[in-house]
Amino acid sequence: MRKQFLFIFLALIVANTSQAQGKTTRIGYIDMEYILENVSDYKEAKSQLEQKAQKWKQEVEAKKLNINNLKESLKTEKALLTKELIEERETEIKFLEQEMMDYQQKQFGSDGNLMRQKAALAKPIQDQVFTAVQDIAEAKNYDFVFDKSSDLTMLFSNKRFDISDQVLRILNRTEKREQLTKKQLKEQEAKENMENAIDENPAMADRQKALDEKRAAREKLIQDRKLEQEAKRKEYDDRRKALQEEREAKKNGTVSGTAPAVVPASAADAAKTNSTAKTATPTATGETPAAQQPAMTKAEERQLLYEQRKKELEERRKKILEEREAAKKAKEAESQKTNTTNN
Repeated sequence: MRKQFLFIFLALIVANTSQAQGKTTRIGYIDMEYILENVSDYKEAKSQLEQKAQKWKQEVEAKKLNINNLKESLKTEKALLTKELIEERETEIKFLEQEMMDYQQKQFGSDGNLMRQKAALAKPIQDQVFTAVQDIAEAKNYDFVFDKSSDLTMLFSNKRFDISDQVLRILNRTEKREQLTKKQLKEQEAKENMENAIDENPAMADRQKALDEKRAAREKLIQDRKLEQEAKRKEYDDRRKALQEEREAKKNGTVSGTAPAVVPASAADAAKTNSTAKTATPTATGETPAAQQPAMTKAEERQLLYEQRKKELEERRKKILEEREAAKKAKEAESQKTNTTNN
């Protein structure tokens, strides 16, 4: 503890001396636990170690359960046993208790297998972290870099001095470079230069964040348009399929009862389509012909759609004219009736 306070005191003296000389002191820190938790190799090895530790815990619990059962048995049978047998049982229980405590200390003690294997797992990654910290400190002129997760107590730490993410990027770059081609290496270097520039200039990070948000919004808009186009295309395909099935049914002399109806242009068209739909009529033999009609071309489909639409419009116009004619006749009849009454 004294060494730590002495180290902090010396660091403050150096910082004040540097400021007195007009030089800006750069200080950064890392979080070793955060870095280790975000390294894939360490997480996998730690998971395997936790499985081992769980197995050791189960063995300890089994030993405790066995000892408790022996104690209960001795307590129950103590009145029926001789003094020698009681002492023998108690000696056996004490031996098993000591054996269990030794095993627990061996696996979970301060110098046990769990702590040693954890240290062995973290050692290679810690060495890489130290190397990366040295590279960052030399490249960006850091005077001091502390470890937040160590015994050193940091009462306050500003996030902008945290270089843990930079260290993680360096570790990930080293792992990725081994699997990249030359072209991918160039792209990776350009990306690394951009990340370094963002680390140096926080304002650039805000601009990059805004650009990323705009790009994400643009990609979402494009995706929505694609989905809309696909929905329209599906609707058109359904209508075309329905018309083709209707045409084949008419040629074969039957109307399919399971064929999907043509999607009308409006509610009036839907009512008219439902009112003018034909019922299915069986053939003389009760079976549909096996001959399959040739597939329609796009020109034939468009012509068929045009003719059907034209027919619907013609029927609608005829209906309107009939309604107007009926209204005119009713008006004339009413007028004639009025004149007769007046006369």
